[in-house]
Amino acid sequence: MSHDDHLHTDGGDASFDTSTFKDVMSRFATGVTIVAGIDDGEPVGFTCQSFVSLSLDPPYVTVAPAKTSSTWPRIARAGTFCVNVLADTQADLCMTFARSGSSKFADVAWDQAPATGSPRIAGSLAWIDCAVSLVHDAGDHEIILGHVLALGVGEGSPLIYHQGRLATLTHDRSEG
Repeated sequence: MSHDDHLHTDGGDASFDTSTFKDVMSRFATGVTIVAGIDDGEPVGFTCQSFVSLSLDPPYVTVAPAKTSSTWPRIARAGTFCVNVLADTQADLCMTFARSGSSKFADVAWDQAPATGSPRIAGSLAWIDCAVSLVHDAGDHEIILGHVLALGVGEGSPLIYHQGRLATLTHDRSEG
C-alpha cells in the first residue's frame, strides 16, 4: 500500500470513514442515466449513475437506487423501466431528475419504449428497455437486475459524472 491509502485493516476487517470512501469512489468516472417508468399512467424517473451492463447472455443490466428514493418504489410497482443514457447536452435534465418532488417530466419530450411502454427520453445517447428480474438488498441501496427487452442508440457524446461534478469528454484518446 502506498502512503496515500487510507485503508486500515483490523483482524481482516477493513475500516475507514465514509468521507474517505466517498472521495475514493468519486475518482471513478461514470456515465449518467435517468431511470424511468410509468406509475398510475404517469411518467416518473430519477437520475442514476449507479448503472452497469452485467451480462450479454441473457442480456442484463443493473441499476442501484438508494433506499431513500421516493421514485424507485413507484417504478418498481410496474415491474419495468427504461434506462436513458444522458448525452452531454442533457445536464439540465440530469439536475431536474436528481431533485425530489415536482413533475419532473413537465416540458420533457419522451415516447414509450417499445417493449414496456416506459419513458424513452428524446435526445438520450442510448436507451435500454427492461423488465425487473431481481431486487437485492445492498446496504443503503437496492441492486436491481433488469432483463433487457429492447434497446437503441441516439447521437452525441456522453454526460460524465466525476468527483461530484458533471463533465463532458474533451477528446477521444483511442483515436490517433
